[in-house]
Amino acid sequence: VLSYLRLPDLGRCSLVCRAWHELVLSLDRTRWRQLCLGCLEHRHPNWPNQPGVEPESWREAFKQHYLASRTWSRNVQDLESSRCFYQLRRRKGRRLLRVGVGCEFGSLRAALATASPHDRIVLLPGVHEERSEVLLKVPVEVVGQGRLGDVVLLASIDQHCPTARLCNVVFMPARFTPVLYKTTSGYVQFDNCNFENGQLHIHAPGTCQVRFCTFSQSSIRFHSVALCLLENCEFTGSENASITVEGCPSSDQNWACKHLAVLAKSCSAPTPDPSLCPTAEQEGWGQSLLGMGRTCKVVIGEEQSSFLSSPGTQALLGLAREDTEFGENLLAAKEEDCQTLDSNSCDSELGTEDEEDGQAAYKLPYQAQSLSHVLANVTFSRLQSNRLHALQRDLKLKSLQWELQQDKEAQSLASSLQGCIVRQCLFRNGKGGIFIYAQGQAKLEGSIFRDLTYAVRCIQNSKVVMLRNDIHHCKASGIFLRLSAGGLIADNNIHSNCEAGVDIRKGANPLVLCNKIHSGLRSGIVVFGSGKGIIRSNQIYGNKEAGVYILYNGNPAVRGNHIFQGLAAGIAVNENGRGQITENIICENQWGGVDIRHGGNPVLRNNMISCGYSDGVVVGERGKGLIEGNTIYGNKGCGVWMMSSSLPHLINNQISHNSIYGVAVFCHKDGISHYPHRQGGSETFQEESEGASWENDPDSEDEHLATRRLISVALVELNTISHNGADGLHVKSSEALNIIANIIHTNCHSGVAVLQSSQLTCITNNSISCNSKGGVQVEAECRVELRGNGIYKNSSHGIVSKGEGIITENDIISNHKCGLQLLQAADMKVTKNRIQSFRDYGIALFDEAKGLVQENLIFQGRSKKSILQPISNAEDCVIHDNILLTFKKRFDMEGMLINPPARPHIKEGAPQSCMAVDGQKVSNITTRVDGGCHNHRSIFCNVL
Repeated sequence: VLSYLRLPDLGRCSLVCRAWHELVLSLDRTRWRQLCLGCLEHRHPNWPNQPGVEPESWREAFKQHYLASRTWSRNVQDLESSRCFYQLRRRKGRRLLRVGVGCEFGSLRAALATASPHDRIVLLPGVHEERSEVLLKVPVEVVGQGRLGDVVLLASIDQHCPTARLCNVVFMPARFTPVLYKTTSGYVQFDNCNFENGQLHIHAPGTCQVRFCTFSQSSIRFHSVALCLLENCEFTGSENASITVEGCPSSDQNWACKHLAVLAKSCSAPTPDPSLCPTAEQEGWGQSLLGMGRTCKVVIGEEQSSFLSSPGTQALLGLAREDTEFGENLLAAKEEDCQTLDSNSCDSELGTEDEEDGQAAYKLPYQAQSLSHVLANVTFSRLQSNRLHALQRDLKLKSLQWELQQDKEAQSLASSLQGCIVRQCLFRNGKGGIFIYAQGQAKLEGSIFRDLTYAVRCIQNSKVVMLRNDIHHCKASGIFLRLSAGGLIADNNIHSNCEAGVDIRKGANPLVLCNKIHSGLRSGIVVFGSGKGIIRSNQIYGNKEAGVYILYNGNPAVRGNHIFQGLAAGIAVNENGRGQITENIICENQWGGVDIRHGGNPVLRNNMISCGYSDGVVVGERGKGLIEGNTIYGNKGCGVWMMSSSLPHLINNQISHNSIYGVAVFCHKDGISHYPHRQGGSETFQEESEGASWENDPDSEDEHLATRRLISVALVELNTISHNGADGLHVKSSEALNIIANIIHTNCHSGVAVLQSSQLTCITNNSISCNSKGGVQVEAECRVELRGNGIYKNSSHGIVSKGEGIITENDIISNHKCGLQLLQAADMKVTKNRIQSFRDYGIALFDEAKGLVQENLIFQGRSKKSILQPISNAEDCVIHDNILLTFKKRFDMEGMLINPPARPHIKEGAPQSCMAVDGQKVSNITTRVDGGCHNHRSIFCNVL
């Protein structure tokens, strides 16, 4: 019986008793659904974006429809004094006026001439045309009879009354003007209307509420409106912007603003369930890089894929296991060394039959003091594994809820209710979605923008707040901000656009948080022309060009993002671009994880750059930047590839398990042809000249310089370069290069290879050990200076040189072949080194090698080989004042590398450096290195 009752009867029945009340509520999927869909003034609650999805409660949806449709009638002056009297008085004099053929009024103008406040004017089906502008002077309700489309009104209406409502009418422009409706002071409410080929103008202090309306080749303009609300509307075929918001929200508010604010809060778009959002609470890309039993789901389009199932990640996991085995082997070797030294207390000579046994007993004190052996003491592999696990934890993709809790500015923007509020609308098949300018403000929630030229354009100190929108298949950029525009762009799905997903120019400074920006035909985010912005906790993937592209003095803060599977570079910094790029996970991009060229000068700090199909970091022609504290791991090219004409500062990075070189330095002519000219992509910009000439912000420039250490020569210092597929550090350069205080070990070829160096390459205070070939290789016509290095246990010669320069104050110990070998036309000054080779010569000179070999301390092995010199070049090579030592007793060897201690030198009690990851400081075990200081600053050698 209840399922057949009308709305008033249902209300009365629900008041009979609790049982009846619950029974009425139980009709949600039946009677309440029928009432909601059967009302001609309303449409499906989820129209136009999801008309096939039922609401959570049909009764609640019907209630919201009903309350919203009554907002226009709440402007009575004595509402506060007597609410009940207001209700009675308003209803008492309300009339129903009919307009149409056979009715008492033949036109809308005639009905308005006799209407009283709050009368209801019903337009019968047909076409109603007014040949001149209609003035609306009294608050009335104009409703079309029948279904939507039966009533067509050709008129231009100018509202001069406090309030009005129009419902179920198709508006078309009159012959004399394209303006369909305008108000400059009052409130107007449109429900279930169509607007065709015309414009709506709303001027402050006027305002409006537009619900369930269709705009076909029509637009709406807001001028300094304090608050207006557009919900569940469809905009199609616009020739310009569908919605234009101009001017700062007026302080002179309409009476309806407080009611609209209540409606806006009560009808707020629901927050997504974290359990349905893999990036909110579940593991992101960095969460499970090494977690053996855990998987990480990343949403790509409509599918989910496991990061751990990808070949690149499986390789990464295998390399991590290999790292652990390496550390365990180091520890086992250390324990074995200690047992050997403790148990062997006899004074016998080293003359055993088995050479391997003899070498095993011939342990040298460098293993207890050198930087190479410190790796074993601090369990290198465990520290590296711990660092990766810390990165996984700290670089986990943050949810929007977490970001809003941490960022008060973002929280304030997300909760703001000013200007134009657009909710659950559809913009399609037109030129523009929303245009905001001249300090205008707009808030967009849960809307869809598709097949437009652009979705949102915000300029001239305006603000836009965009939450949970879907923006795709735009012919240009999806979101475009410039001229000091700002706001919040959060939790949107931005994909498949022809230009950038988000385009930030000319001083624009938005917050871009927790978005999915993917599958673009060009870059994901572009920042240029002194654009700024905070880009945080986004998933940026599958774009054809750079995930983030920074150029022409763009200076954003890019932090905590997951940038992966791009078809070009993960992040490209070009044409004097800058930026703070910190704590991102940059994985599986086709070109460089980060690409810096043509004056690009970013700060690249504490990122994980791994599993790329090319190089980890590329510093191309005239590239600069501070590259600090990054983990560059498992890339198929080089860890870091840089050109000698660039000036990067590469400090305190973990560069390991890359397929080719750990760090490669090439000159302008060699190697560059193998890499694309612009890894950021071939993006074209109509305003490049404007971007290049845009004035820099002097404050940001000072802040930028304050974080830098000025260098005039490319600098590689304090890095750990290990387990790479070729040379640890490969130099083929035409410029000067400083290589200071690095740990270079266990690479598959030489530790350092200098193949071309017309300018001086300084190799100072490095630990170069356990590499599969030699420690240092210097080719002909190269100029090098090796000073204060520890070169230990490499599988071939310690140093092989065909070039010229200085080799001084190094410890070249326990390499499998010669300690130092000079070949061809080498011209080296070799002084004050400590050299030992168990099987071969300490120093060997061949061919036309010449120079000075003086004041070196050479420890002879069992073969008694010390210095090999051909007679042919005796005049050109001066050898004198070298000390040769042969040990016969164990206690003699223990003092061999004591004074001075094993190199590189370590000062005890040095302060520790800290690396901040996600606001938490992770302490690193560090030591200060003696020597090689630049600009009177201390140099720290990070054991990690």
